[in-house]
Amino acid sequence: MLTDIFAYRYLDKPIWDNFDENARRLLVQGFRIVSEQLFPYYDANGKERSEAKAVWDGLNKKLAMELGLKDLSVSTYGYYTEWNGNKHWNSGSWSKITVCENFVLAKYDGSVSADQFIKERLSFIEIAFRQQEEKLKTLNASLDKRVQEEKLAAKMRPNRGMRLPGNPGDGLRAWNKTQNEMFRASCAELNERFRQSRANLHYHNGFIQISEDESITREIEQPFWNLVSAPMWQSVDHDMKEAIDLRDSGGRDPALFAAKALESTIKIISDIKGWTKGNERGAANYIDNLRSKANGEYINGWERESLVEFFSKVRNPFGHGAGSQPVPELSVPQTDWAIEFCMIWTKNLIRRL
Repeated sequence: MLTDIFAYRYLDKPIWDNFDENARRLLVQGFRIVSEQLFPYYDANGKERSEAKAVWDGLNKKLAMELGLKDLSVSTYGYYTEWNGNKHWNSGSWSKITVCENFVLAKYDGSVSADQFIKERLSFIEIAFRQQEEKLKTLNASLDKRVQEEKLAAKMRPNRGMRLPGNPGDGLRAWNKTQNEMFRASCAELNERFRQSRANLHYHNGFIQISEDESITREIEQPFWNLVSAPMWQSVDHDMKEAIDLRDSGGRDPALFAAKALESTIKIISDIKGWTKGNERGAANYIDNLRSKANGEYINGWERESLVEFFSKVRNPFGHGAGSQPVPELSVPQTDWAIEFCMIWTKNLIRRL
């Protein structure tokens, strides 16, 4: 089962043997992306932004709770100064961005393993990116409603002098598009930082997961994650993340969850196209909906055979009890192939819509 933070998902999967310059640089770069691109704390005049203050407080609380801490780092300070021969105690509270920064960029002291130290701090980066992703999903889902509200508000404003031409909702749509593009650029930068640090990690749709083959990441995985980021593919996205998590942690049947992701894709397309009849009993029936000549042959004969064979020989043995037969098991290369097969087919089917 997917857990919320990177450190616990890969608790038993060593990634770093030591805290080297690559790791230090990665944490600094990741934190700067969050603090400068996702959630800038200060406005142009150097004042705290109330919205950002709440966000950073939330990030501190979320990760601190998972790690069993009150705060990620010391939240208050105090020191003596001397004036006219008398000592004076000065104290105050650190801003929440400083509390988070002091945690993420703390000097490694060897009190815990380098692996744990780095994973816990990358968990902060992951949570911050996920929060921005969730914020954008909410904005995207409410865009049409907000545009209509803006149009209505524009009509009700008093007509005083010259009014600018154009649709009052266009500016809102342009702003919304810019927010999404900026976030995608931040995700791309984070993944490039992972590549440069040789960390074999990849951020997608709220999670950092292991991705060891750069070519597969570029040609298969990243296009897949981009396509299934839309709300309608939520079950596909979740099951594929589960498959990768199980593969990386040595859990049982990762290929089963990859197959579930592909099956969900086929079912969703059948539903969208209006081809689902309601009497389907399994994946093969939904595949036939896509193969049907009456439905325009969304896939052809050999494609149908390939998909049916996969579900018959790979998914079904893992989806049902083995009975008196040996428990089925795929080798590591076979598991990788199954996951990549499902990713390739999923993105190919979605692109045909």
